[in-house]
Amino acid sequence: MQNRDRPPRTEDVAGRECPACGGRLEFWRSVPGSEPAPASMRFSLMRCSECGTAVTAADATPDAHESGAYGTGAPRLSRLASPVLRAFDSRRLALLAELVPPPARLLDAGAGRGRFVRGARAAGYDAFGIEPSLRGARAAVLLGAPVEQVAIEDASVAAGSLDAVTLWHVLEHLDDPGAALRRIATWLAPGGALLVGVPNLSSWQARIGGARWYHLDVPRHRVHFSADGLSALLRASGFSVLSTHHVLLEHNPFGMWQSLVNRLTRNPSYLYNLLKRNAPTRSRDLPVTVVALALAPFAAAFELAAGLFGRGGTIAVLARRAGE
Repeated sequence: MQNRDRPPRTEDVAGRECPACGGRLEFWRSVPGSEPAPASMRFSLMRCSECGTAVTAADATPDAHESGAYGTGAPRLSRLASPVLRAFDSRRLALLAELVPPPARLLDAGAGRGRFVRGARAAGYDAFGIEPSLRGARAAVLLGAPVEQVAIEDASVAAGSLDAVTLWHVLEHLDDPGAALRRIATWLAPGGALLVGVPNLSSWQARIGGARWYHLDVPRHRVHFSADGLSALLRASGFSVLSTHHVLLEHNPFGMWQSLVNRLTRNPSYLYNLLKRNAPTRSRDLPVTVVALALAPFAAAFELAAGLFGRGGTIAVLARRAGE
């Protein structure tokens, strides 16, 4: 269901409630798709008047997580980025270890290519993953990471068998994140931990980026959480929130820079798509992007300030199964 700057029809939104807090959803804005072509494709977002969370009104295409920027090819400069990615994984593990240290049994739900599972096992966790996409599961096999190709709703995990679950930039891809969280809660043992990472619609970079915010990624992102909305959903799904982290090197500085540059380029997130082999190297956006690299230190400093004021571009939330 695509549109060109029109609100969804009444019958498209009738009876829909905010998946985070249950509030009323109303048409908010029309935004461009995340893929470089066709550039004219736009999608409607509806926003909750209570918690500020938004929802993508259009359905995602069946191959949304297997094609385009989510294709099977290795990204450009992936080898050079490997040490940085390992550092990001170590930071994520450090957040989790505050509550559940190794050798806890850990499930990475939405494990992608299995990189984090491999890192967690190296750190001493009894870690494994589940991933619905075929390209992710196949890549995990090549890494030697135990990742099963299955979605959360279809996974067979024994009740109370896990000490920790990570949902790192997964929840925003789900049409019914509450159902996924309630199911995950049953998998956790008493005192079990949950670490969730999502983009933050109440961030400074979301406001700056507007309809071209880097982390919108429509139509793959189904729910665009505010920090308040995510906390409300976690509480309603059987978790108690322990801490929320806004200062994160993973995603946030780049997200601020890319959101700023998106104001200047013809296609949103040109550098991201270029690295993902999803955009042409011969483009009017290339020289603009190269010149805009000079903005990177400013973007990083501005994002640091945003995080210190509790308005980070993405957030990491550590929670515990409620009642334990």
